Amino acid sequence: MDKVDNPSNQTKPARTILVTGSGGQLGSELRKIAPGYPEFAFIFTSHHDLPVENPEALSKFFSDQRIDYCVNCAAYTAVDKAESEPEKAFLINATAPGLLARECMKLQAKFIHISTDYVYDGSIRRPLREDDPVGTMNVYGASKLKGEQEVVRLNLDALIIRTSWVYSSFGNNFVKTMLRLFGEKEALNVINDQTGCPTYAGDLAEFIMAFVEFFERGNHFKGIVNFCNSGETTWYDFARTIQEFAPKTACVIHPVPTSQYPTPARRPGYSVLDTSKIQGLLGMEIPFWKDSLQKCLKALHVI
Repeated sequence: MDKVDNPSNQTKPARTILVTGSGGQLGSELRKIAPGYPEFAFIFTSHHDLPVENPEALSKFFSDQRIDYCVNCAAYTAVDKAESEPEKAFLINATAPGLLARECMKLQAKFIHISTDYVYDGSIRRPLREDDPVGTMNVYGASKLKGEQEVVRLNLDALIIRTSWVYSSFGNNFVKTMLRLFGEKEALNVINDQTGCPTYAGDLAEFIMAFVEFFERGNHFKGIVNFCNSGETTWYDFARTIQEFAPKTACVIHPVPTSQYPTPARRPGYSVLDTSKIQGLLGMEIPFWKDSLQKCLKALHVI
């Protein structure tokens, strides 16, 4: 467990933000920007520090700490592996968020939970709103949807943020995989019939902190909001754009349909998120996905 104590006013205790799953992409981005929010004290925990699926450990942790906000970045994100490990996926993605939500409710701490576009089945061919019907295509999506339901059931004041196609300069993700493969392969096949929107975890982290400041000003909101970068693309065009921005390589990228690239877990053909609600609430514009991709590539020292 790491603590970042940086209160700007020494005469009063800093408001405390707990970030679970801090070793992942989003948790790492929150850690990166934490020094820019000196009015808050951050607690970053890994699974080793805080096993979020363990009710006894959670109860003790929350009784020992004064928590004002909890941002739950802990998740089982291996979409294909979840098909063969459903119990583990549901434990981390459904049971654990419910337990965290309940502890936050006890302390009247604001709970912010991260969910996914995979709670939709891709049958609606327009940007998806928060109140559109949900229907999952794989175990991962089903576990995340169950997590949303548990959070709502156990915490009447929680905020759930659905996001999509997350990447970062930290951890493993599509952008870093493509950069590696460009240097290893002469040719790649990338799916061109799944449409969504990449989300730079650095942008999501900034919007989460904007929500915290929104609540600190006395504003109230509970329920679900969508967040992804603006615009839409396919995995194939995403890969081509990464290659376009990165140093030139001889690797040739071929578009292929999903039918030619079978995976254990089915994916929705369309999962672009409508983000008008979050932009209206916070009064902030979300960056275009290509602009954010360039920010990530600069953080990786690729460009």
